[in-house]
Amino acid sequence: MRILFLGDIVGRPGRHAVSERLPRLRERWRLDCVVINGENAAGGFGITESICDEILQAGADAVTLGNHSFDQREALVFIARQPRLIRPANYPPGTPGRGATVIETARGARVLVVNVMGRIYLDPLDDPFAAADRELEACPLGAAADAVIVDMHAEATSEKQAMGHFLDGRASLVVGTHTHAPTADHRVLPHGTAYLSDAGMCGDYDSVLGMQKEEPVRRFLQKTPGSRLETATGPGTLCGVAVETDDATGLARKVWAVRLGPHLEESWPREWD
Repeated sequence: MRILFLGDIVGRPGRHAVSERLPRLRERWRLDCVVINGENAAGGFGITESICDEILQAGADAVTLGNHSFDQREALVFIARQPRLIRPANYPPGTPGRGATVIETARGARVLVVNVMGRIYLDPLDDPFAAADRELEACPLGAAADAVIVDMHAEATSEKQAMGHFLDGRASLVVGTHTHAPTADHRVLPHGTAYLSDAGMCGDYDSVLGMQKEEPVRRFLQKTPGSRLETATGPGTLCGVAVETDDATGLARKVWAVRLGPHLEESWPREWD
């Protein structure tokens, strides 16, 4: 199976990059499953129903979220009727939405997608390790699922790496999101799980985390109230990770970093071209 995971979409540049590039990539790379983090898709803060529909129509099979899940209040309502949009599974009981979903690919394979959020430097939610464990126990790789993708939305690299090793051999891919900076540590862990500490973002990298540079720089210099953060407006770059799994086990055979667009050195799975 060929899987593509793309990092946090940040505003219009990220959405445009996805809508322009993803349909062609699905065909060119013969992708079976595409998952995208969309928690910053609406002007950098949250997601709306129309934007979620736009991402799905561009070729995503599922959209994951994070600490900005409900910045747009309409998400509290429409997340309940959109099974392909998932928020972190370790939100408290009673939070609208779901923390995992099962996707059926065009070839009939079942892909479990799980979203959890770390607790270091973020809101102290329930234990993400216990939440991930529950979801994978309920739909284990090789029995109920042909592939398992876990989006670990977290600030601390240590917490993300710990999740990767905790789930090694039980997931096809454990990938970090949230920091908007792609890391270079993509690898297959000893027991067959593909891992990347952070997928980066889909957005304008001539920015501060996808936001126009002036206000974030001013805040570091002056520490006084100022204008609200606005998303950068330049061309967006796609960032993420591509994984090829073994059909017999669902574990990863190969993993590649994906970076397509300006400002960063481009990278993609050339074996798929």
